[in-house]
Amino acid sequence: MAITNYVVLALAAIPFIYYLLVLFCTADYFRAAKKQARSNADFTPGVSILKPVKGLDITAYENYASFCRLDYPEYEIVFCVDGDDPSLPLIEKLRRDFPERQIRVLAGSGRNAINDKVARLVRLTHEAKYDLFVIADSDVRVRPDYLRTVVAPFRDERVGAATCLYASAGARTLAERLQSIGMISDFFASVMVAWKLDGVKFTLGQTIVTTREAVESWGGYPVLEDRPADDLYAGKLAAEQGYEVKLLPYVVDAVADFGSMGELLHKRVRWATVQRWMRPWGHMGLIFTFGLPWAIAAAVTVPTAPVIEGYFGGYAACRIAMAALIGGWGMKQRAIWKKIPLIPLWDLTAFAIWLASFTRRTVRWRGVDYLMREGKFVSATPAGAKGAPIDPEKAADA
Repeated sequence: MAITNYVVLALAAIPFIYYLLVLFCTADYFRAAKKQARSNADFTPGVSILKPVKGLDITAYENYASFCRLDYPEYEIVFCVDGDDPSLPLIEKLRRDFPERQIRVLAGSGRNAINDKVARLVRLTHEAKYDLFVIADSDVRVRPDYLRTVVAPFRDERVGAATCLYASAGARTLAERLQSIGMISDFFASVMVAWKLDGVKFTLGQTIVTTREAVESWGGYPVLEDRPADDLYAGKLAAEQGYEVKLLPYVVDAVADFGSMGELLHKRVRWATVQRWMRPWGHMGLIFTFGLPWAIAAAVTVPTAPVIEGYFGGYAACRIAMAALIGGWGMKQRAIWKKIPLIPLWDLTAFAIWLASFTRRTVRWRGVDYLMREGKFVSATPAGAKGAPIDPEKAADA
């Protein structure tokens, strides 16, 4: 057998090392989390739940109403929304249906920023009544014990931020089911490895718990007004200031909202492109986490029964074990087995998205094309130009 064949087989085996690392890290994380888990009956500081809102999701009322049914003594829900937003009647209905809750509405951010969500968070954090903040995306739905659970780590004053896991709820379309199994078997796999090897230096938008003190320590949300991935930065910047960041095993529901494959691919390619700009070498290294393309390469290079059975069998066994361990054992998702057959399709889709990210020189955000420079969005169209694009390489050096 030619030496190039041995090289291909050796490279194709690297994803198995990653898969085994995921299994080890996942088992270790959930074992540790279960040992530390305890009910919270006595630590209930006042909490401001902050909701930057733009537009109206189909399931928005039930999502927001779940935050009104929390088993917690003192908290407020603060929305920041434009005066003509279609969600306003729904928020007024919440006020009528839950008169016992403190529900406030701030009319607009009063700011002009690339990242409109962050502009709203600037005002929300400034005007929040309490010093403990919970920020959750509009598609999130929670259980009554949510607030007691996510604030519990803040007994320790060294903790500056916390986040938790989430699972897709109500997936109807193929795109939504792919997104769901991709998050469980792929995204959270990388989260488990990051937790073990590098610690938690991130937060996830489905739940960000932090304090006024921690936010002020890294400069506050104005720092993030021209950055993508603002949810990740809340944990990253808190960690840089010396705070501990906690990843909680508590699982919230994120209501699926991908109506088509085109929508899923557009958002994921944009996200992958931003990740390539932010972490170029780490993004490049993802090539060794794609087991299925490498199994295909091995089978094409050395088309023998032992190679085909070994690589495809090993791939299937590892991917099923990862999904079962993360989604079934760790996150208690009962429907995980129905989604596992979609893993090969997701893996090929994820590989295609990764490849596509290297073809993009700009990303489109709210109708405008941007480059990234020093971690910030920079318009790809120079000021004063009448919509004419510029050379991204020149813009990057400007």
